[in-house]
Amino acid sequence: MSEPDPDVHVSESGGTMQRLSGAASPRPVDLEVLSPLQVAEGAGPWCPAGAGPFLAVGDVVQWRYATRCDPMRVVRDDERGLVAWLADDTELLSTAPGDGVALRDKPLAERFLGDRVPALGTWRGGGILRIAPTDRPWSVWVFREDDGSLAGHYVNLELPHRRHGDETNTRDLILDLWLEPSGVLWLKDADELEAVVEAGRYLPEQAAEVRAIGEWARAELVEGRDWPLDDEWTAWRPPAAWTTPPLPDTPLVAEARRTTLP
Repeated sequence: MSEPDPDVHVSESGGTMQRLSGAASPRPVDLEVLSPLQVAEGAGPWCPAGAGPFLAVGDVVQWRYATRCDPMRVVRDDERGLVAWLADDTELLSTAPGDGVALRDKPLAERFLGDRVPALGTWRGGGILRIAPTDRPWSVWVFREDDGSLAGHYVNLELPHRRHGDETNTRDLILDLWLEPSGVLWLKDADELEAVVEAGRYLPEQAAEVRAIGEWARAELVEGRDWPLDDEWTAWRPPAAWTTPPLPDTPLVAEARRTTLP
C-alpha cells in the first residue's frame, strides 16, 4: 500500500486540500467573465462596496452569497472594506440538494447536479471574523482555536461585494485558500471547481479566471502580507453585549422554514 501524500488531505468540512509551494504566478483577471454568476434574492439597486453610505459598528449586515444569507454584526465599514462578526449558533439561510442528501455526502461527479432548495442551518464551531476588502474578489475569515489562539486565515474566493441597504452581496467561487499561522498555504476544493465545469454550472473560461484569482490572492494578500492579514484583526474580540442577529423575513427564508426538517 502506498504512503499517503503529505501534501494532500481532506479538511474537516470534507474539502480536498493541496499544499502549495513556490511563488504565485499572477496574471490580469477578467472579472467580467464571472459577472453572469452574480445572483441575488432582491433587486437592489446595487452599488459597489466602499462608496457608502456605511453601516455603523454593531449594526446588522446581511452577508449574502447569492441567495444564501448570514446575519452578522458590523465591526468596521468604510472605504477600505467591510469587517463583520459571525457569531456561533447564528441561524443561516443556505441551499441544499433537493433530494435531501447532504452535498458532501454525494460523489464528486454528482455534487453539482440537480436542483437546490432553500434550507436553514446554524453556524457551528465558534464565531469568526470576516473581512471583505473593497474591489477584491475574496474575503478573509479569521478562525480561532478553542483557547483563543489563531487557527488560521481562510481566504474565500468570491466576487467583489456590492451593497444595498443592510445587505452585502457576492458569489462564492468554489476555490479557496487556507493559510496556517506557520505560513503553510493550502489550496482547497480544486477538484470541486473541475466538477462544477463538468456539471455545466461554470464555463471553462470562468473556472480559469477563478484559478487566476487564487494566484492573485496568493501574490498580493499572502506573499505581500496585504491588509487584512495583520495583527489588528488577529487580536480583535467581539463586545460581550452583542447579541446574535436573526435572519431577515424574506420569501426565501419563509420557504426554508416551511421545508427544512427539524
